[in-house]
Amino acid sequence: MLKNICATQLNLLKSAISLQQQVRTTFVLKRKYEPLLHKTNEKPRRMRAKHFIYELVEDTLVKKRPNLEVVLKTFVEGVGDKGDVVSMKPHFVYNKLLLPGLATYKTPENMAKYAKTEAEKSSVQHSSAYAQRTVNMLESIVLAVIMNKDEPWVLEPWHIKASLRKAGFHCKEECITLPKERIEGPDLRKENKEFCCTITINKLEQAKLRCRIHHWSTDPSERLPYVLEHWKMPAEPLLDVGLPETAATNESAKPV
Repeated sequence: MLKNICATQLNLLKSAISLQQQVRTTFVLKRKYEPLLHKTNEKPRRMRAKHFIYELVEDTLVKKRPNLEVVLKTFVEGVGDKGDVVSMKPHFVYNKLLLPGLATYKTPENMAKYAKTEAEKSSVQHSSAYAQRTVNMLESIVLAVIMNKDEPWVLEPWHIKASLRKAGFHCKEECITLPKERIEGPDLRKENKEFCCTITINKLEQAKLRCRIHHWSTDPSERLPYVLEHWKMPAEPLLDVGLPETAATNESAKPV
């Protein structure tokens, strides 16, 4: 019986030891009142209570840690391309780059190992670290294109440019490719119908932008009633081709 009790206590001690973790609680202090000096080969003077009053110089728990430099193993959206050396906050580097295996610590060996080859340099897949993020954002929205209800018009790239600017995207007209079919109005049969145009980013990446025609009149009595969350409603295609498969179900689309 005594032997079993001793064995149990030893196991508890082992488990307690294994649960111990290192805690970094380093405080840098300085004396508020410096003690008096003593002469050589004499007994040091006895310090008083005021000599044991300290002032805090630095608390390492709240000290901002410096950025970490890592080498990317592959393209990471919003960060960089393979072989790039990036310097970012430690929390982001540990959780988003090192743990998933997308990067490694910066050393001369790792920089040489993950450097781009000549073939990889010649075949550019991403124009920048943020280009793919822009593509994803453009393809996740439904753009409202406001057109005049009273005056005749023909849809041109500058109409899309103005609508994108209202949505927070700045784009040049030469980067906008409209469908081959001519879209003109006013025509209330085209109200809330959907079509796609192509946005070219940095002359490389392309995004399919979903657009919907909405008629607007300067006369308040002639305006169409406002439809709440129109982007969630199913939409008919304005043209026969060019719409993605998600045009009929718009629950996940974002408004602009």
